Amino acid sequence: MLDATPLVFNSLFWAAVVLAVVFAGAIVQAGLGMGFGLSVAPLLALIDPMMVPTAALFLGSATSFAGAWAEREHIVWREVGIGFAGRFIGILVGGWVLLSLTDVKLFSLVFGCTILFAVVLTTIGWQLALNGFNLVTMGLLSGFTGIITSVGAPPLALIYQNRPAIPSRPTLATFFALGGAFSLAFIFASGRGDWVDIQMALFMVPAAITGTWFGRRLRGRFDTRYRPALLMIALGASILLIMRGLS
Repeated sequence: MLDATPLVFNSLFWAAVVLAVVFAGAIVQAGLGMGFGLSVAPLLALIDPMMVPTAALFLGSATSFAGAWAEREHIVWREVGIGFAGRFIGILVGGWVLLSLTDVKLFSLVFGCTILFAVVLTTIGWQLALNGFNLVTMGLLSGFTGIITSVGAPPLALIYQNRPAIPSRPTLATFFALGGAFSLAFIFASGRGDWVDIQMALFMVPAAITGTWFGRRLRGRFDTRYRPALLMIALGASILLIMRGLS
């Protein structure tokens, strides 16, 4: 699955499309504190499966770190620590699943099903209490889906979706930055990641930085009106990935 040359290095058109997708996703991440993975990863997987999860994890971690650093004084470290206990277990379990996905069609199928699961979690409207049990449980799910698809936000969104933006936004950003870093450490230690993944991530970094800059200036304009559009994009992409995997 990883032997071919990435599409973004062979086609100017698709390179431009990828940069546009990353730019838009970074705006969403900076404005909402989450959403980069759910809006970007399914589209990247459709364009070229080689770009997920590793290159997307690099970008997601970087944009999350930028968001956490910008509002670092509001981070609730206790919540980060409790949730990350579950995330670490999820990373180990999800990493084992990821290493077993060596066939492109099987990877597309599992990736699509995982994204569909994330969309369902986001839309069901559950409101979970902010307590240790829920943080660990949703952290575990976040780690599992995050290392396979780079999309780890939906499980924790069930806890934080109706809480104040401050301190929820920087706390979640910190969680995703650390979770992404540990996921990447697992991927590269296991041999699943390589230099090509780093090259793809570096190629997309300028779009992520520019989108983050714009997103911070548009932050006050982000509200729930954008949520249905993001979910429809993720839902459509997940269905197409599942169809690709079953074809």
